[in-house]
Amino acid sequence: MSERFDFTGDELAPAYRAAVDAIEAGDLVVLPTDTVYGLAADAFKADAVQRLLDAKGRGRDMPPPVLISVVESLDALATDVPEDGRKLCQEFWPGPLTVICHAQGSLMWDLGDTQGTVALRVPDHENTRELLSRTGPLAVSSANLSGRPAALDVYDAEAQLAESVAVYLDGGEVTGGLPSTIVDLTGDVPHVVRIGALSMEDIRKVVPEATTDLEPKAADAEDKPAEDVQDKPAEDVQDKLAEDAPAVEPTDQVPAASTEEPGKPADSKAPDVRPAD
Repeated sequence: MSERFDFTGDELAPAYRAAVDAIEAGDLVVLPTDTVYGLAADAFKADAVQRLLDAKGRGRDMPPPVLISVVESLDALATDVPEDGRKLCQEFWPGPLTVICHAQGSLMWDLGDTQGTVALRVPDHENTRELLSRTGPLAVSSANLSGRPAALDVYDAEAQLAESVAVYLDGGEVTGGLPSTIVDLTGDVPHVVRIGALSMEDIRKVVPEATTDLEPKAADAEDKPAEDVQDKPAEDVQDKLAEDAPAVEPTDQVPAASTEEPGKPADSKAPDVRPAD
């Protein structure tokens, strides 16, 4: 039987206690983040992670990212993090930045078919970070069934996931809406594989050398009327750029690190994707 708890205000003790107990038991918890609602499981319990994938209708080829409470946990879970990647984390954590890193080989976890990488984020939600400090790293995917939009309030999440979740934490409607921006740090330079709440301009203010395959080519831009790329809202421009991209589930995909040579972009015709918040 699922339980729902208020996750706002000062009286949070029952919510924290129920959520911690559920995570320790290997059950699932729905929680708010600064972007969308997330479906969480203990990252170090393989059966709990599998339960998360099953609840969403996902396979092991789409492993979930991992939420952590503080930037200082980065080196405990990832290795060979480049200096430019650290700059991005210092600037945008807590916040809507997910980074794909080489995972520490000594970690005893099974998130799915990760190709030796892990996607990490520190959410900009104070109560959720406090929960993470009590539970440790959580595997978290957006709180929705595969193929449906991510939930922006606990009631939508509950309608989709029902009794597969033990504890629902009601933090009100989230205002972010856009998913996190995802940056692959496993190559020679940071490579943006999904543009979300952070724009390329935001990323390049910190790391000017950052690359992406998601911007229009100069020749294409020259062929378009100026208003097509300058006067349209950012989300409309992004929709135009996405028309030729492979079909992926909205707000719920994290491309895995490229298996190409370091510094080269992944093959956009056959992306390897994973769920994200």
